[in-house]
Amino acid sequence: MSSPGLPEGASGRLHDVGRLVGRYLFRPAFRVRIHGLGRVPRTGPVLLIANHSSLLEPPVIFGMLPRRSVFLVKEELFTGVVGRFLRRIGQVPVRRGKPDRAPLLTTAKVLREGGLVGVFPEGSRGAGDVTNAERGAAWLVRSCGANGVVVLPVATRGTRRPAGGRRRFRPRVDVLVGEPFTVEVGKGKAGLEQATERLRGELAALVCALDEMRAAQPRTKQKAKL
Repeated sequence: MSSPGLPEGASGRLHDVGRLVGRYLFRPAFRVRIHGLGRVPRTGPVLLIANHSSLLEPPVIFGMLPRRSVFLVKEELFTGVVGRFLRRIGQVPVRRGKPDRAPLLTTAKVLREGGLVGVFPEGSRGAGDVTNAERGAAWLVRSCGANGVVVLPVATRGTRRPAGGRRRFRPRVDVLVGEPFTVEVGKGKAGLEQATERLRGELAALVCALDEMRAAQPRTKQKAKL
């Protein structure tokens, strides 16, 4: 029996414990600030898209969300105890750079049932600037048809070690939740590509907005918040 908002076989109770772990795990090492958390829809199908520059973004976002969420996670992490834990809390393994419909079908079912699914459209870790995006997110929106999937962009900055430098003591990590929006996905490959560019553009703009916000706020006056 599945728990609401999670794939078959996942434990709702263990998932909620995992969210608490994600919420507090990095507090000793980072000053995490969440902006716009009230924009997260509390009910209904939501596709969360986020930039990705380090291994920290997924657990930070997972922990800050006010509802259960299912993320597509690279399959390399699904080994041993960690892998079993990820499966039990409802996370879905995906092979990067290889065609694999199984994880998309699993998460599409979660969306159709009114859950929240999180993806990183870049497909792999980069600079987190979203200069490229894969078509899986657009496919998920189209697969849900008239179910009214809402897209929620989330930008994160501060998790990546500065190039050529040492990481600051308890660096500030900012998470900015954007305004939810909807997107029409046309037929065929062209429809996917057009919608993918719309998603990439919205997320890239949010990342730029967060960069401007961080630049305008003196680091020494920030207080940790989560």
